Amino acid sequence: MTDTAARAEILRRVRTALADRGGSGDAEVPWRYGEPVGTGGHDLIERFIERTADYRAVVVRVGPDEVGAAIADALSTTGARTVIADSVVRDRWSDATAADWRDDDGLSATDLDGVDAVVTTATVGIANTGTLVLDHGPGQGRRAISLVPDVHICVVDSEQIVSDVPEAVARLLDSGSNTRPLTWISGPSATSDIELDRVEGVHGPRTLHVIVVDR
Repeated sequence: MTDTAARAEILRRVRTALADRGGSGDAEVPWRYGEPVGTGGHDLIERFIERTADYRAVVVRVGPDEVGAAIADALSTTGARTVIADSVVRDRWSDATAADWRDDDGLSATDLDGVDAVVTTATVGIANTGTLVLDHGPGQGRRAISLVPDVHICVVDSEQIVSDVPEAVARLLDSGSNTRPLTWISGPSATSDIELDRVEGVHGPRTLHVIVVDR
């Protein structure tokens, strides 16, 4: 069967399946790019937490004074002893844990693979998709440190959470973050083969802990 014939057959089957709808089969979609989409009945922060957890991330919600303890708890839960982070993160929260905190001094992928966890902040959180966006400015370090260690602990401020992707893109454009390499994270790294066997940690952290800080 040629490509043209195959396409015609697919379209014929679609038309047949829609025949009982009457009319042309077209359906109006009452949405334009940039407009908010379904909230699922939750407020912004609850929606972000629910949908981030759907990706098998561990999500906790804390006050500003509880971040250090939440990081310490995440490190303890995962058994992480060595942690990499930039100076902004270390200055804020390293004293709250007993872990061995390390600076990223251009470490190789092999060196980073020997580090148990990374702690970063975020630039934007997207409620509808449960996605974190890092622009690798202060608090986030270079991309490699968020991709190689097995555990990623990410701290996101509630004021950084937006409703959907168009709003996130607009905020990135307004802040100038779009000129930097961006990392978009939706849950721990995972992939599936043709039999849908899920494998985690193949091309990024196996475990993602997200700490949402209420303001």
